Amino acid sequence: MDWHSRSAEAVCDAVETTPAGLTAQEAAERLATVGPNEITGDHGRGPLKIFLAQFSSALIWVLIVAAVLSAAIGHLVDAVLIAVILLANGLFGFVQEYRAERSLDSLRAMAAPEVRVRRDGEETTIAATDLVPGDVVLLTGGDVVPADARLLEAGNLEVDEAALTGESVPVPKETEPIDVETPLAERSNMVYKGTNVTRGHAEAVVVETGMDTEMGEIATALVGADDPQTPLQRDLDRLARRLGIGVVALSAVIVPLLIVEGRGVVQAGLTAVSLAVAAVPEGLPAVVTLTLALGVRRMADENALVRTLPAVEALGSVDVVCTDKTGTLTEGEMRVRSVWVYDETFDVGSGGSGGKGGSDLGTAESDGDEDIDVANGGSGASNERLDLLFEIGAVCNDATVEEGDPTERALVAAAAERGVDVEALREERPRRDEVPFSAERKRMATIHDDAVYVKGAPTVVLERSTRVLGPDGTTDLDESARERIAARVESLAGDALRVLGFAYKERTDEGGPEENLVFVGLQGMLDPPREEVRSAIADTHRAGIEVKMITGDNALTASAVAEDIGIDSDVLTGGEVEALDEGTLRERVDEVDVFARAEPTHKVRILKALQANGHAVAMTGDGVNDAPALKNADVGIAMGIRGTDVAKQASDIVLLDDNYATIRNAIRRGRTIFDNLWKFVAYLLSANAAEVAVVFLASLFGYLVLPAVQLLWINLLTDGLPALAVGADPGGDVMDRTPRERSAGIIDTEMLGFIGGAGLTATALFLGLLWYTLDGAASVTPYAMTMVFTGFVVFEFVKLYVVRWTRGTPVLTNPWLAAAVGGSLLLQLAVLYTPLNRYFGTVPLGVGDWLILGTVFLVGAPVLVLVGWLLKRRRSRESAAPSA
Repeated sequence: MDWHSRSAEAVCDAVETTPAGLTAQEAAERLATVGPNEITGDHGRGPLKIFLAQFSSALIWVLIVAAVLSAAIGHLVDAVLIAVILLANGLFGFVQEYRAERSLDSLRAMAAPEVRVRRDGEETTIAATDLVPGDVVLLTGGDVVPADARLLEAGNLEVDEAALTGESVPVPKETEPIDVETPLAERSNMVYKGTNVTRGHAEAVVVETGMDTEMGEIATALVGADDPQTPLQRDLDRLARRLGIGVVALSAVIVPLLIVEGRGVVQAGLTAVSLAVAAVPEGLPAVVTLTLALGVRRMADENALVRTLPAVEALGSVDVVCTDKTGTLTEGEMRVRSVWVYDETFDVGSGGSGGKGGSDLGTAESDGDEDIDVANGGSGASNERLDLLFEIGAVCNDATVEEGDPTERALVAAAAERGVDVEALREERPRRDEVPFSAERKRMATIHDDAVYVKGAPTVVLERSTRVLGPDGTTDLDESARERIAARVESLAGDALRVLGFAYKERTDEGGPEENLVFVGLQGMLDPPREEVRSAIADTHRAGIEVKMITGDNALTASAVAEDIGIDSDVLTGGEVEALDEGTLRERVDEVDVFARAEPTHKVRILKALQANGHAVAMTGDGVNDAPALKNADVGIAMGIRGTDVAKQASDIVLLDDNYATIRNAIRRGRTIFDNLWKFVAYLLSANAAEVAVVFLASLFGYLVLPAVQLLWINLLTDGLPALAVGADPGGDVMDRTPRERSAGIIDTEMLGFIGGAGLTATALFLGLLWYTLDGAASVTPYAMTMVFTGFVVFEFVKLYVVRWTRGTPVLTNPWLAAAVGGSLLLQLAVLYTPLNRYFGTVPLGVGDWLILGTVFLVGAPVLVLVGWLLKRRRSRESAAPSA
């Protein structure tokens, strides 16, 4: 509601209260009606629900049907093997997702546990959950605001609203009504649940509690947000549906045919089960999960903690990064960047504040004829004035370098870097009195034994000054000097600096403590960009990824920071976003890279407009206000150090070092993982295509060449350790490629070409081998079955190296793969030459049999290489086409 546009009296009337507060009885009655002041939500996603969700894909259901059919016809070994695979895959997914969906719990934990209120005309302390609209709360520095409230009284009140609005500095508060159209970040007469009082004291009447607060609206958005499917998830579901339809279609053809031929219902059923097992890559869900988990571990080593496995793969298709400014692109701390003394402006080096680096001063501009000694920060006269400027900033100040208002901390740090011993100076010049800062006064004065020091808004300090401290001492502040100072203030503000004016007067001078001041100079400060951000953004741009800044700060500050770090500085404000219809917004979001004064609803609208335009979006953020967008993004990335628990729990990835460069590294890792996924999906599906073709074509002639248990073993060996080892393949120049299309699946034309070429090659080879080893037999002999079975296993390992070569991976760069292939071959030998062979229906092979298999490989391997070479050549032509 428009509480901010009403007078305090009108607000009290609307919520039926007075500045004396409610009675205990009134509060109890309202509590029974509106409920407790807490964030509530859906708590139904418990461990069991998460575990069952792992079995919701169509691919898993095809496998479950195959297991049931195997058990029904008495092949319990097949059924057990399928069940073990399914259970292992479910456990992997469950472990990764068990701690997800905790956003609402974090929101609740942020609520203040107790609050001071006025009830029955007396001050008392109650649980924050018992607050109701109409309660009058009493706030002071250090308090967490317990509910949304309209200010009745405010004394020097400042509130840190960064977690809600993204505003980088505490916001001064006042009590007067403001325009109804004022955006959330500028509602100076309101305080909001979950924000922090940094200074002053206040009385406020509660207007909204629980889920009706601004934070409650964010919680509601989180509950309603769906986790978008990644391209790989969509592909696997689509693949499973097609496989299911294909298996049913093949079974509908072969089962009646076998029964008509007199093969019997059991053999027809066995054939149907074999087709199902051959068609479905049983190891694919588990291998995908394990490979993503391997990527998760590697990303954790690189300071990116992944909370949901699909996010790793989704990073490979991200083409837009939407990022907050404060604490993400910037340091999250105010630092003095420029100072002015009459008539010289000095830039403060990048380490000039915040206790980082040195405060080397270089002259940016001098309006006089004086020679400037840059190494010492100016001439002797300017040095004296600079020293006084920094001393006023340090003494007229309530902060230390570590604690206090961010602006005052920046002044103390700048003075310390200048060489001022702040603690000693404050002891030398003890404060005898003060006139505190307030939003109405816009200045602060401290009174000492021999002088008065004043800092505040430059225009306010200038109005109370009659002289200015120049190179030759104090001179009258005439109109020309005032205009020059005003122009310098405007120039510094144009650089998005927050500017403060500084003045002093001797205690013996006439007038009150804030009259007849001597104007000393200006300090301009900014929350500066992180050092590594510029190169990280350049790298993401080179990779074809747009970077868009979405911040609660004003347009001028946002534009200046964007220009500094290499982002297009055209700006669209939150109010303008709100005024646009969906169609126009979709056009504008592709054109604009900076969004200022953005509220939570604006962020989600911007995100969804980008997604509607076909973009895969990664959203970074650290505040409560970022949570809905993080939840709705293709990849939500929260800051681990500065980030709130709400943002972390709503995200897919948490940056442990709050370093934007880690986002670049995570995208590189995601693209590498996608390449590795492509390789083993192509490898697995080409194997399954050949298995289906061999089983189906052989069954047409009455031969059950590969029973289900052998097909499962082939898939376990080839889809298991070797396929997983492909996930450890190193990445190439993945950041020199443009992102793949968001709508493009992993099963592209190149993969289909490989599946077709490799599948046809294997089908022809092993049908030929079957015909040769049968030697005219009416049914498949154990020897023929063993030859085809073993040939399939070994041929798949040959093909694995070919598919890696096809994607540009050097053949001998992965020792894990060599170990996996060697181990799998040993397992295959075990089912040939140990008592295990009775479970698999195999017989031992002799030296001559291995020579036959070697001949088959000598014929098939060159064909596979030719298929790979043709695909590589085609891809090279396509990648060269845009630059031609």
